Amino acid sequence: MKIIKKTEIMIKLFTLFMVVVTLASCEDATLKTYPPPEIEQVSASFYLTTPDKLNLLTKQESNIFPIRNNTDFTINVSENETYQSMDGFGFTLTGGSAMHINAMSSSAKNELLQELFSVENGIGVSYLRISIGASDLDSNVFSYNDLPPGQTDTNQTNFSISADNSNLIPVLKDIVAINPSIKILATPWSAPSWMKTNGSSIGGKLQNQYYTSYATYFVKYIEAMQNEGIAIEAITVQNEPENPYNNPSMLMEANEQKDFISNHLGPLFITEGITTKIILFDHNLDNPNYPISILNDNNIKQYVSGSAFHLYAGTIDNMSFVKNAHPDKDVYFTEQWVQAPGDFPADIRWHVRELIIGASRNWSKTILEWNLAADPENKPFTNGGCTECLGALTIDGNNVTKNSAFYIIAHASKYVPQGSIRIKSNTSLELPNVAFLTPEDKIVVIVLNNTDIQKSFNINVTQEPISMTLSAGSVATLVW
Repeated sequence: MKIIKKTEIMIKLFTLFMVVVTLASCEDATLKTYPPPEIEQVSASFYLTTPDKLNLLTKQESNIFPIRNNTDFTINVSENETYQSMDGFGFTLTGGSAMHINAMSSSAKNELLQELFSVENGIGVSYLRISIGASDLDSNVFSYNDLPPGQTDTNQTNFSISADNSNLIPVLKDIVAINPSIKILATPWSAPSWMKTNGSSIGGKLQNQYYTSYATYFVKYIEAMQNEGIAIEAITVQNEPENPYNNPSMLMEANEQKDFISNHLGPLFITEGITTKIILFDHNLDNPNYPISILNDNNIKQYVSGSAFHLYAGTIDNMSFVKNAHPDKDVYFTEQWVQAPGDFPADIRWHVRELIIGASRNWSKTILEWNLAADPENKPFTNGGCTECLGALTIDGNNVTKNSAFYIIAHASKYVPQGSIRIKSNTSLELPNVAFLTPEDKIVVIVLNNTDIQKSFNINVTQEPISMTLSAGSVATLVW
C-alpha cells in the first residue's frame, strides 16, 4: 500500500510540473509570435473621423502597425506616376457667410479665421469661391451696377463694389492676412438686370448688345478687388448657366458663352493686362459636352484655363471625360451642398468618396464645398434662394458648430497644401482612396471605408508600409 501511494504522489507531481512548463512555454510563445498591435510603433501619422463623431479628425495611436503577411486588400502607392497639381481645397465664402463671421466679436472672429485658414495652427483652407455681386445666400439681391428701370450704363461708369464693403471685403482682408497664398475664384450669379432679356434678377439671358459692357464689368471687378489687396485667381463666366430658377440666376448657352469669351472677355483681358484665369461652365456633370463644345474651337483655348463642375447631376468620372477630350485644359470642382439638417454618417461617406477622392482621382485641381457658414435657420438667403443649405459652420453669435463639410474639407486641406501632386494608388469600391505628394515630400493617403463593417487593409508605400483597420463608414488621412 505504501508503494502505491508513493507512486501516485510522484505521478501527480510530475503531471503538475508538466502543466506549469506547458503554460509557461505557451505564454512565452504567444508574446514572441503575436505582439499586441498597440505596442508596435509606426512613424506615419493617422487622423480619423468616424460616423459616430467620437473621432473628428482625431490623431490615432492604435489600429495602425507595420505591414504584416496577410491576404487583405493592399493600396499600392507609387511616386513615379504623377497626375495633376492641386490648387486647393475649401469653400464658398458667401455674402451671408461673411456677414455671420464679421458679426462675431473680434477675438472670436480671429480665433475662427485662424482655425480655418492658418497653415500652422488651423486646417489650412487654401481655396475660396466668392460671388461677383449677390449669390442666393446673400440677404438681398444686388449687382455692382444696379439702375432704375429703363436706364443703362454701357461704359460701366457707375460700377462699384461698395455693397461688399460691409462684410465680404473686410473678412477677405483678414483671411489674406492669415494666409497670403490663398487662391480666390469669383463667380457671378447674374449680370445686372438692365443688361438681361427679361429685366429680372431671375433667369433671362445677357443681351448681345451688352457683351462688351459685361466684359468691362469683369475687368472693373478684378481691378477693384486688386485695389483692396484681394487678388482674384480665376473667374467662371456664369454660375450654373443652365439653371434659371435661383435668385439671382441667368441662362447662358454654350454657344453664347463661347461668343462672349472669344470675342469680348478674352480679348479685353489681354488688352487690359488681366492675368486672372477664365474658367468655363461651372455647372453639373451631366452635360460634359457644354465645355467640350466650346473647347473644340481652338481660337478660344488661348483665353480659357479649363472647366468647372458641380455634382447635383451626372457622375464624377465625367471630369475625366472632359479632361481626356482636351488634355491641355484643367478641370475644377467648385460646388456641392450639404442639405440641412444634414446626416453626418451619410454626408461624410458620400462627399469624401465622390469629391475628396473621386474628383481628385478625376483630375480636379480644386474641391470646394458650398457654403462656409449659415445661422441655425440656414439664413441668410434671398427670396428664391436656397433655404436648406447647411453651412460647413453653423454660427450663432460667437458660438460655432462644425458640421460635416468642415471635416470633409479638413481631411484634405490640412495635409494636402497647394502645389501637392496627386500620385498613383490603386483603389477599390470598398476602400476608395487617393494619394498625394506634398511640396515637402510627404506622402498623404486619404482612404474611406465605404462598407458597413470594419475593414483591415494594407498601404504599401516606400517609406514605411503599414497594416491598419478602419471602422465602417470612417475616413482616414495618413501622412508619412
